[in-house]
Amino acid sequence: MIHCSTIRPERGIAVKTSKLEAVMWSIALPGFAQILNGHLVKGFLFIALEFLINVFSRFNLAIMHSFLGELNEAYAVLNFQWLMFYPCVYTFAAYDAYKHAEGKVPPYSFLPFVFCAYFVTVGLMYSPKLKLFGIYPGPVFLPMLFLIPGLFTGFLIRYLILRFSSGREAA
Repeated sequence: MIHCSTIRPERGIAVKTSKLEAVMWSIALPGFAQILNGHLVKGFLFIALEFLINVFSRFNLAIMHSFLGELNEAYAVLNFQWLMFYPCVYTFAAYDAYKHAEGKVPPYSFLPFVFCAYFVTVGLMYSPKLKLFGIYPGPVFLPMLFLIPGLFTGFLIRYLILRFSSGREAA
């Protein structure tokens, strides 16, 4: 794999992005953080996948209609078969960016990312049917809301694994 580190010209040393910076750039567009971390091929692959899924699912049109409150139009333009790939590619790119950023990778740190992918995908599937407080959040906002229990579940399972596995090692 081609790998280039980011070089600070004033010092001539290679640096990596922080974990927070990597995740934030990955949220902006999957692949950006990989490019910043010097993983050019992987970064451009994530950008290409995001673009491919976005175009074939017509996700940007659905986002526009959702923000305008036109949920029927948002559902009409969406191709769910393509959009179902989006949460997994998106969260995997974010985890990969986190994993390869500077600093130690904590054990089981992948769990919050994995459960985000699971829950957002389920939120997407339920978006045509599920009402919250009598309102349909739609195909954009409901999956975003499902991110919260996904993160919570991932962090909880990670905590429980670490808690019970460290207790056994000490005994």
